[in-house]
Amino acid sequence: MWRAGSAARCRSLWNEQHDIFLAFSGDDYREQAELDQLHARGHEFDPENAGYLVHLYEEVGLKFLETINGTFRGLLVDFREPKIVLFNDRYGINRLYFHENDSGFYFSSEAKSLLKVLPDVRALDPRSFGEFFSCGCVLQNRTIFRGISLVPGGSAWTFRPGEDVRKDFYFRKEVWEQQPTLAGSVYYERMKDTWKRILPRYLRSRERVGLSLTGGVDSRMILAWAPSPAGTLPCYTFASRYRECADVAISRHVARICHQPHGVIRIGSEFLSQFPDLAEETVYISDGAMDVTGSIDLYVQQRAREIAPVRITGTNGGEILRSLVAFKPSSVGHDVLDPEWDAQTRAAAVTYADEIKGHRLSFTAFKQAPWFMGCKFVVERSQVALRMPYFDNELIALVYQCPAEYATDNHLSHRLIRDGNPELGKIPTDRGGSLESSPGVAEARRLFQEFTFKAEYAYDYGMPQWLAQTDHYLAPLQLERLFLGRHKLHHFRVFYRDELSRYVQEILLDSRTLGRPYYLKPVLEKMVRGHVGGYRNHTLEIHKLLTLELIQRKLIELN
Repeated sequence: MWRAGSAARCRSLWNEQHDIFLAFSGDDYREQAELDQLHARGHEFDPENAGYLVHLYEEVGLKFLETINGTFRGLLVDFREPKIVLFNDRYGINRLYFHENDSGFYFSSEAKSLLKVLPDVRALDPRSFGEFFSCGCVLQNRTIFRGISLVPGGSAWTFRPGEDVRKDFYFRKEVWEQQPTLAGSVYYERMKDTWKRILPRYLRSRERVGLSLTGGVDSRMILAWAPSPAGTLPCYTFASRYRECADVAISRHVARICHQPHGVIRIGSEFLSQFPDLAEETVYISDGAMDVTGSIDLYVQQRAREIAPVRITGTNGGEILRSLVAFKPSSVGHDVLDPEWDAQTRAAAVTYADEIKGHRLSFTAFKQAPWFMGCKFVVERSQVALRMPYFDNELIALVYQCPAEYATDNHLSHRLIRDGNPELGKIPTDRGGSLESSPGVAEARRLFQEFTFKAEYAYDYGMPQWLAQTDHYLAPLQLERLFLGRHKLHHFRVFYRDELSRYVQEILLDSRTLGRPYYLKPVLEKMVRGHVGGYRNHTLEIHKLLTLELIQRKLIELN
């Protein structure tokens, strides 16, 4: 999927002699001065697309891949040698799928393409099934489908006539890992200079750009330094149907200070009425990598596109600046799985433990981002052009030099916000943080926000079974209105119990679902009836169960 105003809009590119061809999909955020220098060296190209990449290849060969700053994938054909090079961004966020067998090498930007032409891969891989059920994603560049894998990030795979594919890397994360740690003051000044310099790259566009604003620090850091005149950067925040959550109240205040318009995209009855179609579309668009909760992302991005077709977001700011880990293995759902398949979910925890060893930033940037977050980006990009400044190569390279005092909390981000816009630095975040508050006030605010955050989780996803029974008896009091919507915008425990109960039963109690070899039929039936009846909580299991069944129907059985 590509949008105008992005390098991705140019599907096919040639040099002047028509002996080098490039198919490129993605973005490249580089300084205009670099393009001017290329023009000065005699190359002709349209600056509105990625045609300059062909000329960079003519000058430096495959080293041109190291200069691309963004998420991308592509194919280069050099008729002079001849050779073909398949490549992707250094993180592997823009996915490339492949399958190898005795008849050849197959690749595509979408797994569904391979599934249509290769009958042998139309089956769930048991190991990947276990990882998806346990971790919420498939690990180690495999996919949920048997025999289909992901091209690792930073790849440049070369094909020549009569030779096997040569699987090289043009970039390895060890280059960044080996950098020296900087002193705190030096690191902060370099970070401030880097952020101020790179951010305008992500705001330049011929189309309208909107900022997805939350109550946290990562999107606020964008707004604090955005070189956007008043009224030119529309901001919007996603909200629950229950109340004006902390994100909305804070974001509206932040946008007002910066003299930017602000809107709210609410998850309400319209989303719930569209959920069956949105869930199926989410699974299809993401090639089965995103579970049905991604229907929220699909819905809100459809509405965001009406505000601005280009979306700049603070997504993954915490994962990059503070190396936050967003997923881990879970024991949820063991009871419903056949023992042979359940063994795969237990093995997933061992695989995960091996993968998380080593440099934490390398895990979040080069494993978590493509394996766990990449599917979310695919869904979002189907609706808007996505700009993610926290994935800037220069920024991440610098974060590898982060000293210990800035590695685990928001202090760096708070300082950058205050230096970019002092007024924004005074506003507490949705978790109560602020550099301007007195220690006592800040701690009291933090404790209150932590309490409401945990209370909302306990009443929603995390509600224990004994409390679910009590809540069932007290249902006429509608206690959910006391807890839900303070921090989160979706509440699937209640959704599955109430408005979506019919859909859940139609899918999960259908004879096709109950006949799958990986489920224990009596347990599955009891689980579904208990949740829709309101006296059990199986929200997390239902996410997985619905997703796996939609994968079977929409991608494997093709109906």
